[in-house]
Amino acid sequence: MNSVLMNIFGRQASDIRGKVIGIYALLIGANLGAWAWALAAFHDNPVLLGTALLAYTFGLRHAVDADHIAAIDNVTRKLMQDGKRPTAVGLFFALGHSSIILLGVIVIALTEAQLQGRFQSIHSDVDIVSTMISAGFLLVIAIMNMVIAAAVYRTFRNVRDGGTYVAEDFDLLLNSRGMLSRVFRRLFRLVAESWHMLPLGLLFGLGFDTATEASLLGVAGSQAAHGMSVWSILAFPALFAAGMSLIDTTDGILMLGAYGWAFVKPIRKLYYNLTITVVSATVALGVGGIEALGLIGDQFNLDGPFWDMISHLNGNFGIIGYTIIGIFIASWIVSFVIYRLRGYDEIEVNTATS
Repeated sequence: MNSVLMNIFGRQASDIRGKVIGIYALLIGANLGAWAWALAAFHDNPVLLGTALLAYTFGLRHAVDADHIAAIDNVTRKLMQDGKRPTAVGLFFALGHSSIILLGVIVIALTEAQLQGRFQSIHSDVDIVSTMISAGFLLVIAIMNMVIAAAVYRTFRNVRDGGTYVAEDFDLLLNSRGMLSRVFRRLFRLVAESWHMLPLGLLFGLGFDTATEASLLGVAGSQAAHGMSVWSILAFPALFAAGMSLIDTTDGILMLGAYGWAFVKPIRKLYYNLTITVVSATVALGVGGIEALGLIGDQFNLDGPFWDMISHLNGNFGIIGYTIIGIFIASWIVSFVIYRLRGYDEIEVNTATS
């Protein structure tokens, strides 16, 4: 098994298509296995089969939450700028995230009677820490992308006007010029491989702060109270994890394909990174800002039209996620059209090594 995983996810693997096929083979197997588990546990109870379908739908929907998309997109692009071809960013993020749900369901199922009275206070404290981590990471990503966007624009303008393109200089994350660059470089070294998204996904999931996660925990508690075995209850988080992993992985691979098109030619790489970096910075800043403001509003009991809007946005991250998907798709299309209309692909680029 270890050799199979290394062939799929290992640094030396060069066949991207083979890795993608391997990942989806694992995902399809996991999804079929989760449903086989549910059918074995609930085959004589149509109501619980419906609840199992609901848990699976929770996972599919939760994967398009705004914080998932922003984190997966930005880390995929960062790793590609490091010269890698990450196919499993979304998968590892989902595995880390869903592991928290699995642990939560296990704790509730095993200690339902004792925990019910104290779960809310535990949840509140952990939720604050989780939101701070999630919002802080996204805000750092936003600032980093703003720095990158300014540098990419200067490089693009220079190359467009006949200047020399130095491939090594484009890797701004490894650039040591200036205090901010050195600080951000140290921070982003924490995510240097796809599997590093596993602990990040775990941190993002610590708060159980979305309606889908809270609903799944509620289902587990309800069934535990009615005497259902732990083995049967665990089918619910298994279905949730299977659905979320499928969508998060697809998100990461779609990002990989889009960035792969952009990295073929130097001028294309510069132009596409300029446009998408601005979009990524905006998205990360927006999502991180909404999370941070929501936390501030909750902790200080702030009210009024503005804080009501922030609370509404935090309660509808799924809608924001779908909006972000639309923004990214639109930005890719507009970027491609402008690139073709202006004939950037025909520009002869002078390249050099530093």
